[in-house]
Amino acid sequence: MTKKIAIIGSALSGNKGAAAMLESALQTLDTIDGEKTEFTLLSMYPRSDAEQNHYKNLTIVDASPLRLGVGINSAALLHRILPPFRSMIERKSPAVKALVDADVLLDQGGITFVDGREKFLIYNVASILPALNTKTPVVKCAQALGPFKNPINRAAAKLYLPKMSAIISRGSITHSYLKEMKLNNVTEGADYAFSLNLTPVEEESAKAKFDDAVLKSDKVVGVSPSVVMQKKVDAAGGDYTQEIVDFINFATTEGYKVMLVPHSVRTGTDKTHNNDLPLCREIFSEIKDKKSCLFLDKELTSQELRYWIGRCDFFVASRFHAMVSSLAMEVPTLVIGWSHKYREVLEMFDLEEWAFGQDKLTTKYLRSEFVRLVENEEQVKKKLAKYLPKVKKQSRRQVDVIKDVVKR
Repeated sequence: MTKKIAIIGSALSGNKGAAAMLESALQTLDTIDGEKTEFTLLSMYPRSDAEQNHYKNLTIVDASPLRLGVGINSAALLHRILPPFRSMIERKSPAVKALVDADVLLDQGGITFVDGREKFLIYNVASILPALNTKTPVVKCAQALGPFKNPINRAAAKLYLPKMSAIISRGSITHSYLKEMKLNNVTEGADYAFSLNLTPVEEESAKAKFDDAVLKSDKVVGVSPSVVMQKKVDAAGGDYTQEIVDFINFATTEGYKVMLVPHSVRTGTDKTHNNDLPLCREIFSEIKDKKSCLFLDKELTSQELRYWIGRCDFFVASRFHAMVSSLAMEVPTLVIGWSHKYREVLEMFDLEEWAFGQDKLTTKYLRSEFVRLVENEEQVKKKLAKYLPKVKKQSRRQVDVIKDVVKR
C-alpha cells in the first residue's frame, strides 16, 4: 500500500532553505518499508511551486495564507464536528482530503513558537490545527522553537506542542527550551537540509547557468545577504546594504573573487518577502569591481545553490540555510545572525565563535572577523570535516522518527 505524506511550511519556490528541507524529505522518505510514498505539499505559493515541481510523486495544493487561515481551517473544523458531511467536505477541499488521506503531516516551518515573533503565531497554529482536527499525526521537522517566556507564546506552545506526535529540535538551545516545557515527544536532531543530496544532474545544471571564469585563479568569498537582516539592522539605525557593499569592496581589493548569492528568490516580483534578489541587485549595483564578482542573479534550485556555495573558499552568510549549505560543503563560514537558530547549528561543529548578531555589525568588525576566519582556515576546516558526519547522522534521526509515526 502506498504511504502518503502531507507537508506544510516549506516550498520549492522562494526561500531555497525551505526547498532544501522539502527536497530532503522527498529524497529520504521516497520509500517506507519498501512501499512507495506519495507527497502533497500544502503550498503558500501554489502557482510558483507547481511551475517548479518536477517530482512525479509530489502534488501541490493551494494553502496560501488566507486560504489556509480561513478556508482550510474552517473546513477541517467542520470535518471534525459534522461526520455526516465529511465526504462532501473532502470533495470541496483538496487540502482537507490530503490531510485525511495522509499517514502524517510534516510541519517544516523553520522557526515557530518563538518569543518576539508573536505576529507569526497565528500562522504557526494555523499550519498544524487542520491536521489535529482531521486526527492526522503531526511531526515537527527539525526547527528552532522557543524561548517561551512571553505569556501568549507560552500559552500557545503549552496547548499545541504536546499534541504533536513528535518534535525534532534543531540544536541544543532549542532542545533546552523544549525540555523546560517538560515535553516528552522531543528528539534532538539537526536541520533536515543536512540530508540533502547534490545529484549529478543538478550539478551539471548549475554549471550550465553561469560562466565561472571569474572564479578561476583566486580564492572566492561567497556572500549571502538577507532582507530579513536588512530590515532588522536598518530599523536599529544601521545601513545593512552599505555594510555588505563595503565588505565586498574590501574583499575584492584584497584580491578575492566574490560570489553574491541570493538564497531566497521569487522570480517575477520586486516584493521582498522571501526574496533577497532585489537587495542583491542593489548591492551589486554599488560595488566597485563588478568584474571580480559573480552574481547568481537567477532563481536556482536548492541543489544548484549548494553546488555554487561549495565552490567558495570562504562564506559570509545572513541567510540561515545558506549557512547550512556552506557548512554541508565544508566551507569556512562567518555568520551575521539574528536568532539562536544560527548559533545552535554552529555549536554542532564547535564553531559558534564564528557567529555574531546584527548589533555588532560594523564595517570594522565584519572585516576583522573575516580576517580572523582566514587566519584560522585550517583549524575551521578540520572541525567541519570532523563533525559533519555526526551532524548528518543527527539530521537523519528525524527520518527514523517520521517512519515510526507512519508505521503507527
